[in-house]
Amino acid sequence: MALVSLSQVLSACLTQRRAVAGLVVLGWEDAVAYVQAAEAEGCPVILQAGPGARAHTPLPVLGAMFRALGERARVPVVAHLDHGETLAVCAEAIACGFTSVMYDGSALPLAENIARTAEVVAMAHAKGVGVEAELGFVGYAEGAGRNATPSLGTDPAEVAQFAAQTGVDALAVSVGNSHLMTETSAQIDWHRLRAVQAATPTLPLVLHGGSGLDHALRSQLAADTNVCKFNIGTELRQAFGAALRVSLASDPTRFDRIALLRDTIEPVAQATSYALRSLGPPPVIGG
Repeated sequence: MALVSLSQVLSACLTQRRAVAGLVVLGWEDAVAYVQAAEAEGCPVILQAGPGARAHTPLPVLGAMFRALGERARVPVVAHLDHGETLAVCAEAIACGFTSVMYDGSALPLAENIARTAEVVAMAHAKGVGVEAELGFVGYAEGAGRNATPSLGTDPAEVAQFAAQTGVDALAVSVGNSHLMTETSAQIDWHRLRAVQAATPTLPLVLHGGSGLDHALRSQLAADTNVCKFNIGTELRQAFGAALRVSLASDPTRFDRIALLRDTIEPVAQATSYALRSLGPPPVIGG
């Protein structure tokens, strides 16, 4: 199956009151596990290359990996650039075959965020590529990342202007969610989320930091709001780490990298399936 665009997947989610997962990829084994889980659950999946992955593996390699997995998958796959900091990295991702890019101008003043996001949208849409942006700022648990900048809630008064002037396909919002949470203790600001949704009732919303939301809350958000995409990474990295430790402990004489890492695929796939089920029934793309 060929890769699909972000808008194809999220439009179906919006109309059917369901959600999909943007899964943080750090290497081949977790990407394989994510696609296996999506096939087992019969749902689309968004493979995401964030700054950490890009610092370790060149973007052209990640793009080729995502395309190879997507082309042989039995479910729709979106190849997504997560937290693209510049126009240049978004342009490189598009050239590498990504079908979706996130331009992250969340640290910028509103006017500058709008202007730069609109530039990315024009470039991406000309190639049939979807664009996610961020308004407000989603912080990091325990002060990690982005110099410990605290979260800044999305201002509902800015949302309609941002959406109209940029033409984005999805908007990441800050409503109590945080990146890198190792416990499901995030508290959603329902008043803010409802106000954001009212300002742009036809725009799919995205929650980064999905691992901080318990499964019942994810299900409620998917069914009752316009949150159509949950970024999920930390809980799956935890599953990877646990599986790798088991593999290493099973035989201290083992040293083959491929054999050790292969042992992580099934446990991570099982953890991914569990996460995917929290987002409601799979959306019917084109239905």
